[in-house]
Amino acid sequence: MTTATDAETAPATPPVTADDRGAVVLDAVTKRYGDQVAVDALSLTIQPGEFLSLLGPSGCGKTTTLRMIAGFEQPDEGDIKVSGTSVRGVPPYRRDVNTVFQAYALFPHLSVAENVAYGLQQRRTPKAEIREKVTQALDLVQMRRFGDRKPTQLSGGQQQRVALARALVNRPAVLLLDEPLGALDRQLREEMQLELKLLQARLGITFVFVTHDQGEALSMSDRIAIMRAGRIEQLADADTVYARPSSAYVAAFVGQQNFFRGEVSEAGAAVRSPHALVRGSDPRLAGTAQGEAAVRPEYITIAADAGDALPAANATRGHLIGVSHLGDTMQYLVQLGGDQSLIVRRPTPDAPALRIGDPVVCTWADHHVLLFPADAAAEDGGYIAPPTA
Repeated sequence: MTTATDAETAPATPPVTADDRGAVVLDAVTKRYGDQVAVDALSLTIQPGEFLSLLGPSGCGKTTTLRMIAGFEQPDEGDIKVSGTSVRGVPPYRRDVNTVFQAYALFPHLSVAENVAYGLQQRRTPKAEIREKVTQALDLVQMRRFGDRKPTQLSGGQQQRVALARALVNRPAVLLLDEPLGALDRQLREEMQLELKLLQARLGITFVFVTHDQGEALSMSDRIAIMRAGRIEQLADADTVYARPSSAYVAAFVGQQNFFRGEVSEAGAAVRSPHALVRGSDPRLAGTAQGEAAVRPEYITIAADAGDALPAANATRGHLIGVSHLGDTMQYLVQLGGDQSLIVRRPTPDAPALRIGDPVVCTWADHHVLLFPADAAAEDGGYIAPPTA
């Protein structure tokens, strides 16, 4: 029981410091919708000024997590702190957080400048200060000259910039972005990825970015939290999740992989599939009966089959069933058998001249092989298997 004396002598809540501002901490956060667990005891610490992406397929819990940080949803269990202070039960408008959605939700009857100023007006900010802050925000996104236009007079990319300016006009501690580039075409999306990263680096604001697009996450993030069934499967920088995925689920979701499934052999260092003995450089599957070996398309070499004997491991024969020109690379689709095909990518200048129907040989090095225990649950939950004919 807390006494009056205890209350009088208890230390006051420390003020938020510059080091705390923008930090986000989720402590064992759980969110349920009826019997469905959308977010399951998730714990995550986001550093001030970090660009962190929540990446995963539909239904993995990434948007629900973002909405709980924003205050649009409340956790059933656990706590959320923003800038060192718990925000559980705090409404969205009282949090030092702003959100940009895929649907920009601009007011069509207001000009660009009026859209950006709207939140400041609701807070009864002095008019002179509003003008100054709106100008600064539009300058940040290079939209000042469009200040008098209506949203319907803008392109999709310009509307996205206005939505960003509106979210940034008060310089929040945390900016939440819920798939904001999803409505843009590919070229504009790639341009905005670069602009977003440059803007975040310039402002030093914490960005939490939700996406199902691995390319967006890899190109912009300081760290990526790959989510699966309401939990974080792996949290690391882009290099780590691409080169050293923690599970077959992560390996399949980030980039493309060719998977070989079968019995584990060679004391855990290889997987014997129907089409090849796939050997890695680390016997990490010792004591495991069934496993999966993964090799990325860019690590596989391809050549016309001259009929020579194949190496004992990391080689296979097949027939070419597809060739695609991807600009800087050539992509080959090789049929290994009735149930599996292989994707191979080679730099265009070094790509062999092969035709559909040619018999080919594919080989790869053991240090490019990733080994994982068999993961049937991952296959059922959006796992990306190699293509079949």
